[in-house]
Amino acid sequence: MSAILYSFRRCPYAMRARLAIHAAGLTLEHREILLRDKAPEFLAASPKGTVPVVVAEGTVIEESLDVMLWALGQNDPENWLHDRDASLKMITHNDGPFKQALDRYKYANRHEDGPEVWRDTGAQTLAHYDATLSETPFLLGQAPRLADMAIFPFVRQFANTDRAWFDAQPWPHLQNWLSAHLESERFAAIMVKRPKWRAGDPVVLAPTPEPRQG
Repeated sequence: MSAILYSFRRCPYAMRARLAIHAAGLTLEHREILLRDKAPEFLAASPKGTVPVVVAEGTVIEESLDVMLWALGQNDPENWLHDRDASLKMITHNDGPFKQALDRYKYANRHEDGPEVWRDTGAQTLAHYDATLSETPFLLGQAPRLADMAIFPFVRQFANTDRAWFDAQPWPHLQNWLSAHLESERFAAIMVKRPKWRAGDPVVLAPTPEPRQG
């Protein structure tokens, strides 16, 4: 039996996991979950009910970064794990202060502060990324590393909250970096739309070479 990936297409945590699985060339059974209507089998595997989750040989991997490290630990043909410690340091900031600002910007109606406060807080990190990318094509040098692939889905989400505002910022290097990821064949492959999984459905394998739909 192949390993199982529980995923949700638009979740940035699930995106980063799928990117690593794709890069590693692993084949998993893909089970697409609706977060508002979670399959009992999914909750039985991971009661906390967040994606991504990988179930492999009796082991449950419940954190997106752990999924990335698990996949790349088996096969890392593009050397994403080079400068691993530097990547993990950047990802820690992304998943902490930047993600907090992103959530409060995107869901400002849930917080007392207006969206501009949190947009400006997140923009400090984005400006830092742009400055870094003005010197090298990727966040840690001349080739994509774990940091690039773990962080870009969250930059995408921040940008899409108000795309006109994001595009108007003086961040040409960050904007080009984001566009290159969004236009890549790998992103197209991991963003194929899939129906909600139900027990008894035919097995759907991931990654897939199919082009993105929609």
